[in-house]
Amino acid sequence: MNFSGKNNRPDIYALVALLTLMLIYICSFVDRQIIAVLASQIRVDLNFTNTQVGVLYGPAFSLVYAFCGIFMGRMADRFSRKYIILSGLFIWSMMTFASGFANSFAFLVSARFAIGVSQSALSPSVYSLLADYFNPKHRARVFSVYASGIFIGVGLSFLIGGTIAENYDWRIALKSVGLPGVGLAVLGYFLLKEPSREKSENVGVPDQSFFEVLSFILKKPTVRYHLMGFSLLALSGYSILAFIGTILTDVFESSNLISSYGWFMFATGISVNLSGWMADKLALKFGEEKRFISGIVAALGGLPFYFFGLFAETALLGLILIGIANVISSSYNGVAAALIQDFVGSKMRGVAGSVYLFVVSIVGFGIGPPVTGWLMDNIFIGSKGPSQAMFSVFLVCGILATACFLKAMRSYEVDRV
Repeated sequence: MNFSGKNNRPDIYALVALLTLMLIYICSFVDRQIIAVLASQIRVDLNFTNTQVGVLYGPAFSLVYAFCGIFMGRMADRFSRKYIILSGLFIWSMMTFASGFANSFAFLVSARFAIGVSQSALSPSVYSLLADYFNPKHRARVFSVYASGIFIGVGLSFLIGGTIAENYDWRIALKSVGLPGVGLAVLGYFLLKEPSREKSENVGVPDQSFFEVLSFILKKPTVRYHLMGFSLLALSGYSILAFIGTILTDVFESSNLISSYGWFMFATGISVNLSGWMADKLALKFGEEKRFISGIVAALGGLPFYFFGLFAETALLGLILIGIANVISSSYNGVAAALIQDFVGSKMRGVAGSVYLFVVSIVGFGIGPPVTGWLMDNIFIGSKGPSQAMFSVFLVCGILATACFLKAMRSYEVDRV
């Protein structure tokens, strides 16, 4: 079912639903990112290492998030996406609140596990809903509006969570950002509708098993290059989010600037939308495979800014340049989520979205922060060690991701549905 009005434009309900889903996504990233914002305080208070912080921010959340997301995607293709989303929202909000009572690594890891399970319910269902609500020619822009919630949420976690932590402590910050999600779940109950499913066009039929659906998706070379390329970008993106506080504190000795990084997250939300707009324009004029150019821009465009920012002479200059780099390098998020939908039928959207989230989570969230933390603790030692570790990650990921996107463009027409 497509909520399109005259001239194939989205109707009012579709736009209201999109806004509601974006607000829920914002909430999810406030609760997901807040641990990294508070990392310096938590590390000192509970005597953690950088590696433990990386594990807490990354694998403790991402592994369960990724594996459960696969099953949540299958559920999204079979059951009410509305109730899957709202149940997850309520649970992760309460678990973020409970994290404020943590007194050990095990307590925080357990809470992060629960947040990971509940948040895995969100995006597979949302991707499926948005694909039903909107015409495919608007897909990159629509998915980019939703994806901009990532950076609004991250920005709010820095500004709100960081400010509360500076004035009170990290425990009060966790409790404060957890509770608003409960009210949002009530609001979502009244604003979201469950649309009817479109009939399948000879793919993704209901009686296919999960593994048959998974095989159909992964046997396509374009999908594999897509997943490899965007997961590498996620690896570098989640690593800077995990350790920007460490860089500002340990390299520049300016912990008071951490909350200011949130403003660049808001700017990144804008760049995500611009990237989606650009991708749809490129597709219209030069061919739909050219949407992958947005990934190449993200992979390479931020590298000079990261280099000069990470090794800047002053903390303020470093903050500005790193922030600009993040605005560019994270602009791909909406396009990546939209592109995966080009290769599946309407009955496979939930699984396709969950496969994308699985790979991005395992590689980006699960591998990136702990490996980067390990590099900081063991390989790149010294006052500039965190900067050296971060730029090494950016450079390798940017080059490899670009190669993947060039390959994906060559096989796009053969693999699209």
